Amino acid sequence: MANFSKSSVPQFSVEVYQNEFLPEGGRDVNAIITVTSTGGGTTGGVPLADGAPAAARVAGRAPGAAVVLMVDCSGSMDYPPTKMRNARDATAAAVDTLRDGTRFAVVAGTHTAKDVYPGNGQLATATPGTKAQAKEALRRLSAGGGTAIGTWLRLADRLLGASEVDIRHGILLTDGRNEHESPEDLRAALDSCAGRFTCDARGVGTDWEVKEVTAIASALLGTADIVADPAGLAADFTRMMENAMGKEVADVALRLWTPVGVEIVFVKQVAPAVAELTGRRTVAGPRAGDYPTGSWGDESRDYHVCVRVPEAGIGQEMLAARVSLILPPPPDDGVPQTLSQGLVRAVWTDDTAASTSINPQVAHYTGQAELAQVIQQGLDARKSGDFGGATAKLGRAVQLASASGNADTAKLLSKVVDVVDAATGTVRLKARVAEADEMTLETRSTKTVRVKK
Repeated sequence: MANFSKSSVPQFSVEVYQNEFLPEGGRDVNAIITVTSTGGGTTGGVPLADGAPAAARVAGRAPGAAVVLMVDCSGSMDYPPTKMRNARDATAAAVDTLRDGTRFAVVAGTHTAKDVYPGNGQLATATPGTKAQAKEALRRLSAGGGTAIGTWLRLADRLLGASEVDIRHGILLTDGRNEHESPEDLRAALDSCAGRFTCDARGVGTDWEVKEVTAIASALLGTADIVADPAGLAADFTRMMENAMGKEVADVALRLWTPVGVEIVFVKQVAPAVAELTGRRTVAGPRAGDYPTGSWGDESRDYHVCVRVPEAGIGQEMLAARVSLILPPPPDDGVPQTLSQGLVRAVWTDDTAASTSINPQVAHYTGQAELAQVIQQGLDARKSGDFGGATAKLGRAVQLASASGNADTAKLLSKVVDVVDAATGTVRLKARVAEADEMTLETRSTKTVRVKK
């Protein structure tokens, strides 16, 4: 459990769900790791600000947060003109949601990036006065120019990096494709910013590229979504900012330690959305690696860990992995903090019933990960004209969504296919599909539902 001494600081817990029993010769061990953060919030009625080094949090000092809002101001934002107005209003609503004391800036993004507030290459501190000034600067924004999102992210990184806070967050809005820089330039910017700040990305309208926006959110451990109707931007921006203001602990890592001879097959987040973490491992000592989870408020997330153990005889048992939540050390103290731990075990048995039983949590999230995959494959097949392949994949998606109780995804699928029999995955592709419906399904395909415990 967490060693934090103040009740106002979140307490972390780790629960492990698995079937530890393997048949003779069995080697793959699967476990769902549920991480829960609770009890953060206020001290003496004063909201605890985001971030700050661990020592500051334990001492009860108010930590700090910084947010940069990146607003697409490319020429396409003028078509229709209401889009730019909605973007200005949404950003103003997000500014209103900033907690006093939060550091912030507004960046106008075109084929270049411009710090439009406070405009001095630094961050402002949120007060009633600076919020009013920021909203005045927003009113002067106009559309014109191209789109080079990597430049926006690099400017946000410079602004956030100059502020001595732990919680660094970006909110990015775009309405078009990233046409004024190469995919390699955007990837380089994402690689440069990864681990330095988190970022929520939103596509407004239907002229943007889903894979670009979801790649930004994935690389920077944020959320991605579509706001098909620009009129919905203000409500969405307010929710995003409220969520950012609720973060209280930054840079938490999931550390996986494995004994000699154990291989890591994969590590992925499976709730509230599927996110691949396997390739993001950083070495953390002998046989240990850290996987980034970003910032936390009061919330719960699930992770699927699969490891491959050496073969062993009937009756043998071993520790297959130790999972820890790690907070990096503050600059003046070289000791990382262990917030909570859980153990993954392997036991070899000749009891067939025990070794063939699939843990309900593992089964559920294996299905949810497949659901995200077959939606993507089905939509790609549909776009390429492979209607038979699209029907098969999207039919399997309907079957998985129905079986797991993922009603939201089932509803999105019903806008793309006519469902004949959900239980068997029998569907027909719709002849006409609204572009917004197809993009919404693709953007939200990784969202999952929790297993019913």
